[in-house]
Amino acid sequence: MDDALDRMPIIDVDSHFTEPPDLWTSRAPAKLLAVAPRVARAESGNDFWMVGDGQPIAPPGLCVIRPDGRKAYGTFSLPRFEEMTPAASEVGARLRAMDELGLAVQIVYPNVLGFAGASLVRVQDPVLRAFCVGAYNDAIADLQRESAGRLYPQALLPFWDLDACVRELERCHDELGLVGFTMTDSPEKWSLPSLSDPHWDRLWATAQERGLPCNFHIGAGGIGDEGVWKGMPMGNALATIAAILFMNNCRCIANLIFSGLLDRFPRQKFVSVESGIGWIPFLLEACEYQMNESMPDGGNMKLRPTEYFRRQIYASFWFEKPDTPWAIERVGADNVMFETDFPHPTCLYPDPRKQLRRSLAGVHTDVARKVLYETAARVYQLPLPKALD
Repeated sequence: MDDALDRMPIIDVDSHFTEPPDLWTSRAPAKLLAVAPRVARAESGNDFWMVGDGQPIAPPGLCVIRPDGRKAYGTFSLPRFEEMTPAASEVGARLRAMDELGLAVQIVYPNVLGFAGASLVRVQDPVLRAFCVGAYNDAIADLQRESAGRLYPQALLPFWDLDACVRELERCHDELGLVGFTMTDSPEKWSLPSLSDPHWDRLWATAQERGLPCNFHIGAGGIGDEGVWKGMPMGNALATIAAILFMNNCRCIANLIFSGLLDRFPRQKFVSVESGIGWIPFLLEACEYQMNESMPDGGNMKLRPTEYFRRQIYASFWFEKPDTPWAIERVGADNVMFETDFPHPTCLYPDPRKQLRRSLAGVHTDVARKVLYETAARVYQLPLPKALD
């Protein structure tokens, strides 16, 4: 199995693009240059992103890999751009790092504006908000082209404006060639309808028509410390936040299953990103039990919860080890994918294949192929990568 695994290509379904400091300023028209997202240096000597009249929105890059390849532990982000590996934001360096890590292809997510653009909701100027989204998508389309079929960033959408949201999704696919999009799991936080509300039907219809997966990255509803007990040291608080973020995706999947949305859009694909898989068998068992208890006649649901999941929902894992074969079997081998989260905190680095040999020990090669690249290629409509020499 180890020999077969070492020859398999890997589609890493969760990595991140550390936006370079000039991503927006180099694309801004003159009237927006002074307010576009830009990098400043604080009195402490640390970099930070700001927008508008100086509103801080993010640390520099959420990158913990140094230029010499060492990984920094116990921090959310290295504090200055010069301390980060160029592989975080430069295509050539990223492709070389992928070769070293044994990764054929990466699905790529944003940082600065939030994993689904939620940081922009606080920006009052609608013209500036629209520019921030459009310029980001233009930049990642350039990234995708330059990578020659190895990097596939996911589109950001202006979810606060449905008409603009649908137009941007159409543009991202039809003009820019992007293969999926990222979405907040909690539009209610901004007084928007829940995702199953007919308000969103044009978005789901557009995505379903084009075969574009909707990705719910953990923290896509915002990352805060509201779930962390006060007084914890930084490392303890960071570990707590990283662990409980999974629970938002648990809530999201349960709502997807019972909401009726999957009946209205039976071909739309949804991906739970960076959330792990070990908890999903319990969630599905709970959904099955609670359906029997609450809707003994099946109610208005056409399928069972597990059937909905296996038809339309996918998840990814990275650090889980001893119970992974069992979890894959329970979740469904056609619904599980692999990720590294490079170059974020907790990413699999510097040897993701070593981790895989532990995680997939005892798994049949047909299952490993699905988990490592076949399912991802199907979900994101990508060509199958070639086997390694």
